[in-house]
Amino acid sequence: QVQLVESGGGLVQAGGSLRLSCAASGRTFSSYTMGWFRQAPGKEREFVAAINWSGSITKYSDSVKGRFTISRDNAKNTVYLQMNSLKPEDTAVYSCAGSCTPSPPPSPPGEYAYWGQGTQVTVSS
Repeated sequence: QVQLVESGGGLVQAGGSLRLSCAASGRTFSSYTMGWFRQAPGKEREFVAAINWSGSITKYSDSVKGRFTISRDNAKNTVYLQMNSLKPEDTAVYSCAGSCTPSPPPSPPGEYAYWGQGTQVTVSS
């Protein structure tokens, strides 16, 4: 089992950047596929990005491809989401999640068993 805690959210102007971090507890972090999801008010949870256990395979939603980068440091039990060229429509609560599903990294939220509490990202126009 793994516990996840996100950080790095905040308020940023359109065109700006933020880097989210997700710190995991537990010795088995390196065995999990990790993902980032977001949920805006009144909308369903949306897949953002995912990365396999080694970091060699990544997957992105079309809405963030080319702007966001997911990475992980297994020595630090941490997964990151670098967000560049932010847009107001990126405003949401961002959550990291862990999955036992191996490569390729899955996108459905139901494939992820472990979730953090989320961090708010607000992009002003």
